[in-house]
Amino acid sequence: MIYAARAPLSLCLALWVGLMTLSTNAWAQLRIGQPSGFTGSVAAGVKENTDGAKLYLDAVNARGGINGQKVELISVDDQFDPKRTVEVARELITQRGVLALFMNRGTPHSQALLPLLTELKVPLVAPSTGAMVLHDPVNPWVFNVRATYQREAAKAIEHLASIGITRIAVLETDDSFGADSTEGALKGFAKVGLKPVLQAKFPRDKPDFSSLAAQVNQSNAQAVMVIASAGNTANAVQAIRAAGSRAQVVTLSNNASEGFVKLLGEHARGVIVTQVFPNERSVAFPLIKEALDLARAKGLDGVSPAMMEGFAGAKVLVEGLRRAGPNPTPVALRNALESIQNFNIGGLSISYSPTNHTGLDFADLSILDASGRFRR
Repeated sequence: MIYAARAPLSLCLALWVGLMTLSTNAWAQLRIGQPSGFTGSVAAGVKENTDGAKLYLDAVNARGGINGQKVELISVDDQFDPKRTVEVARELITQRGVLALFMNRGTPHSQALLPLLTELKVPLVAPSTGAMVLHDPVNPWVFNVRATYQREAAKAIEHLASIGITRIAVLETDDSFGADSTEGALKGFAKVGLKPVLQAKFPRDKPDFSSLAAQVNQSNAQAVMVIASAGNTANAVQAIRAAGSRAQVVTLSNNASEGFVKLLGEHARGVIVTQVFPNERSVAFPLIKEALDLARAKGLDGVSPAMMEGFAGAKVLVEGLRRAGPNPTPVALRNALESIQNFNIGGLSISYSPTNHTGLDFADLSILDASGRFRR
């Protein structure tokens, strides 16, 4: 039998100390991972989410960080592919040592992450989706900040009915996001005693809207709710207009970005977009004023709704990091987030508990004006 030569005792002690130091400080740089669709149909909104988060994180770091440590946001493109989201997230956790995942985009993508969060015991903070599956049942590793898509969709249908619009069509992407949001829309229909005049699905990848647009026109719909990514929604609107329909277009807050407005082009005016944060120009909300002040200090004209989602998410993340102590671990951060009660992020209050990880329930409507600005 062959035995390996024994290492000197001093070397063994040095290696032991090094390993202990590594295990203690593996997350000491406060690295946060963001696997999201920086390319593809959601790229514009993802960029604005990230810009908003960085507004706040940069300000925190400029003031010395948290317990003397700066927050590093590591953003990686997942190409808006759920399989790739999991691959990127695993690498961020196991190789980059991130404390948490943050502000990823997409319902199927967030669902795909859930087993990984449980396996590696790492929290996901402020996912940029209102998927009900992230709210109910409560996942101990997911901390939502924004309201659900179901709440938005129901509110939009109820609003249309309140102004006399009763012939409403629903076009939904054929994935978990589409199914979840449509469930909320159908709840809205039921509440006002209506049914959609048309309900149709289309594939998430490279859909052809020409036949669906013809169906919308033939249905004599007064309004059409399009539940899809920014690129697909813009293409749907173009096809609907080309088919001759003048139906009022409604979509959800995942498209509340300036990038979406640019994609709409000449068809932007009059499109209704649901919102999950207050008016991005309303300085009466301290949250909005703080974001606007920081944006203008960077030479920006203002902030978009998508930027406000990132900004609010970053405020919650930072509060969790503060509460997690000087040498936080992912589990310590999770526990710290769950301890948050009545945390005022600037006119809006957030609380979590073992039975509630929803965050905010704010929902509103906006309409795009002739200049492409969101109006409330």
